[in-house]
Amino acid sequence: MLSAALRPSLGRHSAFSNRRLYSSPSESTQKKAQNTLMSAQIDASRLWESSKKYLDPLTEKAGRRIAYKQPLLYNLSVTKEVLKQIYVAEGLQPQMLSAVRQAYESIWDQVSRSGALGKLVRDGEVSAWVGIYGLQAYGIFKIGEIVGRRSLIGYDLQ
Repeated sequence: MLSAALRPSLGRHSAFSNRRLYSSPSESTQKKAQNTLMSAQIDASRLWESSKKYLDPLTEKAGRRIAYKQPLLYNLSVTKEVLKQIYVAEGLQPQMLSAVRQAYESIWDQVSRSGALGKLVRDGEVSAWVGIYGLQAYGIFKIGEIVGRRSLIGYDLQ
């Protein structure tokens, strides 16, 4: 009974086994992809136009409700120009990926050498920083205790 139910599915499977699953795209496939892309672009432009039709009145209403629209826009434009000048003067252009990669590689090379970490420990730099940070943490802990108790020494039991 089970084998009778499986026979039709095996027959269908053998009909598909002769087809190639992975093949290079043909011209018709490329044309279909281009047509699909064009229709998606057309649909997107239609959606954009219809959304502009509905959003333009809303932005006009919101603009009319702001009492100080002109000074606000002026201040925003002045802020934008000042930020541009700071960006140019300070040379805040984004780093190239190769420069960032080179910096990380040099840091990794310094840390991966066993002598570099040992030198820091021998020189006492690490222990000095650990001591300073430990002292800061202890001080912050004590200040927190004093604030929590609301008393400099001991708890107020009254």
